[in-house]
Amino acid sequence: MTLEDLRRFALSLPDTTEDMPFGPDILVLRLHGKIFMLITLDVAPLRINLKCDPSRAVELRALYPQITPGWHMNKKHWNTITELELLPRGLVCSLICHSYNCVLSSLPMKERRSLYPVEESYTGGKSW
Repeated sequence: MTLEDLRRFALSLPDTTEDMPFGPDILVLRLHGKIFMLITLDVAPLRINLKCDPSRAVELRALYPQITPGWHMNKKHWNTITELELLPRGLVCSLICHSYNCVLSSLPMKERRSLYPVEESYTGGKSW
């Protein structure tokens, strides 16, 4: 997936915003102000960080060499994914949705009321 594919897909998720609070090299995607995805722009190939349920994070790391403990993040709750072109697009989209849902589940009930978890097979209506 390209940077623009990642960005468009993440922004297709409900109430997602983007900013660059850490400088011009890190694009941050948020749900209600909470980070669910970081894209490192100054490396090739692209590198993304995604939140992940701790037990699932361990399983994913064992299955895919491109998925490692979160770079500069809490290694229990974050994964770093590199070499995105070697992974199926559906898997990458699923992992982004999982990260979004992890953040959604941590929001206060007042903020969650109008939101629903996205299906982890969600594609934003497009075939990425």
